[in-house]
Amino acid sequence: MTASEPRYLIDTYLDFIHAEGLPIVEGFGIDLLGVETRPWARMGAVNGAYALTSGRGDFLDMYVLDIPPARSTDPQKHLYEEVVYVLDGRGSTTVEAADGSKHSFEWGPKSLFALPLNARYQHFNSSGQRAARIAGVTNLPMVLNAFHNEDFIFNNPFVFPERLGEADKHFSGDGTFLPMRPGRHMWETNFVPDLSTFKLIEWKERGAGGSNIMFVLADGTMHAHMSEMPVGTYKKGHRHGPDFHIFAVTGHGYSIYWYEGDSDFQRFDWQHGAVFAPADRMFHQHFNTSPEPARYLAVAFGGLRYPFAEDKKRTFRGMDISIKDGGRQVEYEDQDPRIHGMYADELAKYGMAPKMDQFLATANRP
Repeated sequence: MTASEPRYLIDTYLDFIHAEGLPIVEGFGIDLLGVETRPWARMGAVNGAYALTSGRGDFLDMYVLDIPPARSTDPQKHLYEEVVYVLDGRGSTTVEAADGSKHSFEWGPKSLFALPLNARYQHFNSSGQRAARIAGVTNLPMVLNAFHNEDFIFNNPFVFPERLGEADKHFSGDGTFLPMRPGRHMWETNFVPDLSTFKLIEWKERGAGGSNIMFVLADGTMHAHMSEMPVGTYKKGHRHGPDFHIFAVTGHGYSIYWYEGDSDFQRFDWQHGAVFAPADRMFHQHFNTSPEPARYLAVAFGGLRYPFAEDKKRTFRGMDISIKDGGRQVEYEDQDPRIHGMYADELAKYGMAPKMDQFLATANRP
């Protein structure tokens, strides 16, 4: 296409990431610990790659960032939101407020944090010997495609002081518990030091003794929640719109996924470092095959506080209501009869047996 030819069907975001010169990995599920990275000039003396799940939707993307030992990123600032999950290594992040005050916190494997909108920040690797690897989920595609102006995104002087939250609390690993009801309880913060030890709250309606917490991070529209499945159990199947990036945190297991009317299931096996994103209206169901409780983190666009889209409102209202009643969940009594047998066969490979009897018996009572 020459300069005189009309341009159409432009995707400013895709043009931007291709110009960054980084590897771009795509797939339903991705092993983030195995992604190849290359020097990332915009970020400084670090390496990066884009990791784009096929179910990411139109609004979100994901990247992997490697910070070499004793190095740091260049200072960054941007008009899009970002939620970061630490895959490996230890370091710190400093966030600078508009008044020049700085807030620093130290992170390690399985830390979670959000970068307040348009605040200046910098990541540091605190180890002199080991690289650190983090993954960031952002709404850059939505923002860049809406404004298609990089200077507006990366050099905008507008400040959002309300996004910093309670600076002496929300950057320290503390937070504010906002009680709602099962499945909707929220923890407001900017930083969670270790997702593997964070206290969760039982959510019976989602099945098999599971527990959960919703996060409100930097008062943003980016959503995050964490769920846990006890040993020998699995969640109920469900579906929703695209963009939920699901990170395995503890344990190991697998998820099956299918569209309504499919004759068979597809499967994705996961452990820490893996991420996947079910596509729009795709049913999916999670299974714990490890001898410890399995936790996963879900990061999406549109949260319980700011759902942003009507479909997200329907998801949060119907995530523990049967599809027969207008919700988005498949109850145990309605699931494909093959599913439990598949799970029992899988657990047998590990010398384990399902602990689902009480939950299935309750579901099948007349």
